[in-house]
Amino acid sequence: MIEVTNLNKSFGSVKALDDLSIRIKKASVYGLLGPNGAGKTTLIKHLVGIYKQDEGVITVGGESVYENPIVKSSIVYIPDNPYFFSQYSIEETAKLYATIYPTWNQERFQALGEVFPIDKRIRVTKLSKGMQKQVAFWLGICVMPEVMILDEPVDGLDPVMRKKVWNLMLQDVAERQTTILVASHNLRELEDVCDHVGILHHGKIVVERELDNMKSDIHKLQIAFLEEIPEGLFEELEVLHCTQNGSVVLLIARGDKGRLVSMIEKAKPAVLDILPLTLEEIFIYELGGMGYDLKSILI
Repeated sequence: MIEVTNLNKSFGSVKALDDLSIRIKKASVYGLLGPNGAGKTTLIKHLVGIYKQDEGVITVGGESVYENPIVKSSIVYIPDNPYFFSQYSIEETAKLYATIYPTWNQERFQALGEVFPIDKRIRVTKLSKGMQKQVAFWLGICVMPEVMILDEPVDGLDPVMRKKVWNLMLQDVAERQTTILVASHNLRELEDVCDHVGILHHGKIVVERELDNMKSDIHKLQIAFLEEIPEGLFEELEVLHCTQNGSVVLLIARGDKGRLVSMIEKAKPAVLDILPLTLEEIFIYELGGMGYDLKSILI
């Protein structure tokens, strides 16, 4: 659905995107992670046709996006700070959307008034940031887009509204085959919704993996021994992280879970627990040996 190949973009002497390539499947949710300044927003502005690339190819549904109004009409972009015309009410903005997007669904707009309980006659710019963000999602979902591109999407929304918004979007992924790219520096926000995740750093994708495969390949174990830890116990394991507190060891290792457990059980530990591993921890240990500043990447 979305393909980016060897994308390069510079602003003067600053290389914002460096030979970047990604592929996002139809009806999937792709999480784009990275610190401020990594290039997330620059990439997004290429995907929605605001920027023209210096080099590389960008297509959505097999078609180039830049200066292509037909493709752009199938994409909804919701930035961190959505823009609205200062004199327009929600209802007037909806009428504007109906003239721009051929797939606009007025019935859905009326029905979602129960999900977003805001007076349609109010000027959007008079609302708080959180309520403006609600309006952006309300309108964007009613466009019935093929692609939704979101930049720090739910900042400013309360937990209940976050859940409602994500439920609506994931419903469209399942029922209408909508494709979603969501950029964020907050891993916790994306862990429950993404199929694939990529980390962007210094204009490059440094890790890109399917989320389920990522979680099945790395394991967190807590091991305790009654006596000293047997020498060389972990030498045959691919250990990403190991900390020891007395006779208790916290181990992060990559590999088959059954093989890991079997090898450790040979040493007859008093305790062997497999603990839940967060997406944040996975990326910390995945990138730990790559020389990246993890504290700036992960929040």
